[in-house]
Amino acid sequence: MAGNRHEDFMPTPLPKNSFILVVALMLGIAAHAATGLKVGDSFPDLAGFELEGKLPESVKGKVLLIDFWASWCGPCRESFPALEDLHRRLSAKGVVVIGVSVDEVRGEMERFLKKNPVTFAILRDAKQRLVARAGVPTMPTSILVDRTGRVRFIHAGYQGKETKLQLERELTTLLEPTP
Repeated sequence: MAGNRHEDFMPTPLPKNSFILVVALMLGIAAHAATGLKVGDSFPDLAGFELEGKLPESVKGKVLLIDFWASWCGPCRESFPALEDLHRRLSAKGVVVIGVSVDEVRGEMERFLKKNPVTFAILRDAKQRLVARAGVPTMPTSILVDRTGRVRFIHAGYQGKETKLQLERELTTLLEPTP
């Protein structure tokens, strides 16, 4: 029977040293996952990461939406108007939106912000310390932190209106008084 020979189902052999590369990659992914923030973890103190920019005066007792973004990220550009809208509507209720740029070059971040201006706080993680500690899997990633400093929701990526509505629902839930 043509096409059903044993050889047709044999995988293509990997080049020499590929096994080592695959194992190293898998260990790196596992280590990354083990060190990243998870729902229920305490969000680290932003002051301990040498971030550039002005930290919001007081985040204690506030609900935080911390958004990791980059100038080269198309979905980040799409998310900025939604984040600005959430900031304007919910900041008086106790939500603090903080954008954390992972751009290594300040000028790239500044050009992005000229084209996509916002009024919420912008910080730059030039040394990639916070993004590494958070274990950010993709750009953008939003982390929602409750009033006690615990991570409650993590959103990897941005899917337009669907993500904005989900963020708003979750932020509203976090603003409700706890019994």
